[in-house]
Amino acid sequence: YSTAGQSLNIVYSDATKGWLPVSDDAVADAPSPPATQKGIFAFGNSGSVTNIKNLVNSSGVVASDATGVGTARSNAAGTTYGGDKGIFGFGNPAASGYTGITNLVSNSGVVASDTSAVGTARQGLAAAQYGGIAAGTAIFGFGFISAATGITNLVNSSGVVGSDVSAVGTGRNYLGGANYGGDKVIFGYGRLNSGSVTGITNLVNSSGVVSSDVSAVGTARKELAAASYGNDKALFVGGRNSGGTAVSLKNLVNSSGVVASDVTGVGNATRSYQATLYGGDKAIFAFGVDGSGNYVNKSNLVNNVGVMASDVSGVGTAREWSPALGYSSSA
Repeated sequence: YSTAGQSLNIVYSDATKGWLPVSDDAVADAPSPPATQKGIFAFGNSGSVTNIKNLVNSSGVVASDATGVGTARSNAAGTTYGGDKGIFGFGNPAASGYTGITNLVSNSGVVASDTSAVGTARQGLAAAQYGGIAAGTAIFGFGFISAATGITNLVNSSGVVGSDVSAVGTGRNYLGGANYGGDKVIFGYGRLNSGSVTGITNLVNSSGVVSSDVSAVGTARKELAAASYGNDKALFVGGRNSGGTAVSLKNLVNSSGVVASDVTGVGNATRSYQATLYGGDKAIFAFGVDGSGNYVNKSNLVNNVGVMASDVSGVGTAREWSPALGYSSSA
């Protein structure tokens, strides 16, 4: 009776015979929610802020520009919530400081109009889902207000953003965040208040609680992107190092949230871009700024073992800081 997937009904007979089985039945495993299949990049800066969007199908193909909805802005963040939907939040609108507004994304990739801000307006933050697909919860974390901050905002399974949670860990902006271990999050790297860059990370447990700083592994940098892959792992890619140079490095994160040392990237060095899960267990990085300071519209696919493919010529408007998220449980 040690076989997984059985239920056992027993009764107590007496001190001599002890517990006796009455019946046993095989129990089917509870079904797991399907993984996220599609993605979307939206908003960004192409010389001026925009709210255009580009959908990504379950094969990682980026569609051409579609008319956007919501306040045009850059330096926002996006994440999956509710299992198959998404939320974009916060950012830097044109000539009007920072905002805390959000836009929900349906499981068909339709971006909704603005939702009034909850939480402190800021830019340069990161976001990811936690608690597992079935829980449907997510977190926005860190960013820049008048200084770099470590505050977070939890998102429930209905896409409602909670009020600020006091900072744990060093405040920073232009960092990356991704799901790992299936139900947890890692925030990593970024720009400190001093203006210097860092490689420290903070793990977030399955209840959305942020841990204290974990010592840096890999090249300290800012303006990088992060995504999950392989169902329970993540990776950080690109960014700008302490000398201000865009890099093509990647750092893999295992299912326990341990960051590996630098691996030379594939494709041109890129900064100020974003990434998302697609196809259930793969990732796509797209848009950004190259080493010469030019906006780009290229993309790089990552397979389910963390291997990053070379550049694919982009579709859509070249731009930076276009947040991305996964949506839809249907391919």
